[in-house]
Amino acid sequence: MGAKLGGGGGKKFDLGQNADINVTPFVDVMLVLLIIFMVAAPMATVSIAIDLPPAVPPPPGAPKPRDPTIVFIQTSGAMFIDGQQTRLENLPSDIPADMAKKGVPGNFTDERVFLQADADVMYEQFMSVLNVLQANGYYKVGIINEDIE
Repeated sequence: MGAKLGGGGGKKFDLGQNADINVTPFVDVMLVLLIIFMVAAPMATVSIAIDLPPAVPPPPGAPKPRDPTIVFIQTSGAMFIDGQQTRLENLPSDIPADMAKKGVPGNFTDERVFLQADADVMYEQFMSVLNVLQANGYYKVGIINEDIE
C-alpha cells in the first residue's frame, strides 16, 4: 500500500503512486491460455483400436444359469423367499429348501442371495435379515434397488 509522504511537489493532476495490482493483463493471458487449451484438447484425444473377441452364443446343450434366491421384505414385516412367505426365525432353513427346489448342488452358502425391501421398510428390519443371513454363512448377498418415484 502506498502513501504520499511529501507535500505539494506534484503537478496539478498528479494522482500519486498507485500500489494496487493491475489484473487486466493477467485476465488477458488466462483467456488466451484457455482458448489454446480448448483448441488443443480435442486433438489430444486419439482413438485406440481394440480387438475384442466376437460375441458367440452359448452352445445349445449348455446349462441355463439358475435363478438367484430373492428374499423380499414388506413394510408390514412380512418376508417372502421367491414368493413363499416365511418368518425371520425360519429363514436359515427356508433358504436351503428353496435352493434345493431349484436344483442347487453342493454348499448352499456359496450361492447368491438377493435381498429386496419396500422403500418404507425400517432399517432395523432390513439389517436383522442381513445379520441372520451372514450369521448362517451367506456372504454373497446382493441388494436389489427399486426406483422411487
